[in-house]
Amino acid sequence: MADIAVTASAVEAEALPLEDDGRSRQRLGPFFWLAVVVLAAIVLGCAFAPYLPFLKDPILPDTANRQIVFSADHWLGTDNLGRDNLARILHGGRTSLLIAVSVVLLGFVGGGLIGLVAGYFRGWTERILMGVVDVFLAFPALVLALALISILAGETGTTVSSVIVSLSVLAIAPLARITRATTLQFSQREFVTAARSVGARHGRIIRKEILPNVVPPMLSFALVVMAIVIVAEAALSFVGVGLPNDKYPTWGNMIANGRNSPNALEEHGSVALTPALVLFVTVLTLNYIGDKLRQRFDVKESGV
Repeated sequence: MADIAVTASAVEAEALPLEDDGRSRQRLGPFFWLAVVVLAAIVLGCAFAPYLPFLKDPILPDTANRQIVFSADHWLGTDNLGRDNLARILHGGRTSLLIAVSVVLLGFVGGGLIGLVAGYFRGWTERILMGVVDVFLAFPALVLALALISILAGETGTTVSSVIVSLSVLAIAPLARITRATTLQFSQREFVTAARSVGARHGRIIRKEILPNVVPPMLSFALVVMAIVIVAEAALSFVGVGLPNDKYPTWGNMIANGRNSPNALEEHGSVALTPALVLFVTVLTLNYIGDKLRQRFDVKESGV
């Protein structure tokens, strides 16, 4: 989650200048649409995994087919318990993507509200809110995530809701900085000044003038945040505090399980490498699509 803070600082620095650099908006290009097709295939495969007739049970072990690489019955092989890797990747993707989408929604609601208020009202309101945000950003992200999950999990163990809440708390602070930077940019526009001059209330200006302009670039950045959250969930599984592998297959705990299996990496590398490859491709496409959309919605002074 520290990557979110680094990305937030970079985007905030880019959002503040209003001068046109003389370059027109870049076209999306063929690689963008290729990334969209790949991402759509992964998302649809995960979404409809329970309804695909050729998929096996992702939890049911097959002791006669442990750690096989590829076969007609198991297209992507099996893990150390004989569970089908393809079924676990698609079902695990449902959990990983659910966590990512939920964290982004909660993070943008909380961080977006803080950023809008701070960027619009400025003054002491901005100093207080951004001071609290800076305090949260000062905590080591992994340590804070471990502490939050330990508190929320309790005796019942780690659940999907505890992971979502923990990562959402970490996401609020950097997303608040992103929203504040974008709000600062639009709060100086002529249409906002005109709305103030005719006596429009602050709530109406934020709702009608600023929010519609802030949402598109924030949605493009949401894809980048989703990629970071997927990696963060995998990191939690690597340190042993992620979701239990026997109840919630995710890409992160599949990689961790493959790494910890006896001779898994030396003799059966597909157990860990296959979900790692899917995670890599998903994160790559999310980052690429989000970056291209951010360039597309990058507002310049001459375009207003």
